[in-house]
Amino acid sequence: MLVVALALTAFGGGRATNVSSFSVARSLANATQPFPQIVAVRGPVRLQMPITQSQATAIGYHSANDGALTLAPLGHQGNEGVVQRIFHAVFGGGGGHPTWYRLDGGSLSALDVGAAPGTDVYSPVDGTVVGIAPFVVAGHRFGAQIDIQPQNAPSLVVSLTQLRPDAALHVGDDVVSGRTKVGAVVDLSRIERQALARYTNDAGDHVSIEVRPSAALALN
Repeated sequence: MLVVALALTAFGGGRATNVSSFSVARSLANATQPFPQIVAVRGPVRLQMPITQSQATAIGYHSANDGALTLAPLGHQGNEGVVQRIFHAVFGGGGGHPTWYRLDGGSLSALDVGAAPGTDVYSPVDGTVVGIAPFVVAGHRFGAQIDIQPQNAPSLVVSLTQLRPDAALHVGDDVVSGRTKVGAVVDLSRIERQALARYTNDAGDHVSIEVRPSAALALN
């Protein structure tokens, strides 16, 4: 009886582990909201993934010429140069998740998270919506710019563009990172060639995120 009991325990335990692993994998694949994942940092501001991970196509950084502050990406640069690769091979570092790509040679002041048009976008920070304004490209409106004042950094503003605002979102609303839906990705492929497309299998549509001083927002 002892042998039978041990055998049943062993086989039963293994089966439970497989079922548990499968359940976790399936729940992540079917997730409707992003799981908590910091992708970039600026001082006290920790930018959380705004797109459900299974729906994101790529992450890129580029320079912005509108007063945006430089961001510190977390994870691994997928297109780092030879010197960087050698340095990391010798001294370590440069690894981890997520993988991100540098889209130009300027400062890393704009974060692009790729996803197909219509994909839900969630707030990257806890805070309060302080502005919703039209986002205009080449004289045409494409969604909106949503400005959020982070709860832990009231002197800064996190701006999201290239998304259609959620109908239920209003100025003054409190938002929670990764939980409050703020909009959906819009299609800009008809009017511009998007740099992120070099690292995706589509046109490179994305939501763009910048952090800037709140005083700069007041001047705009």
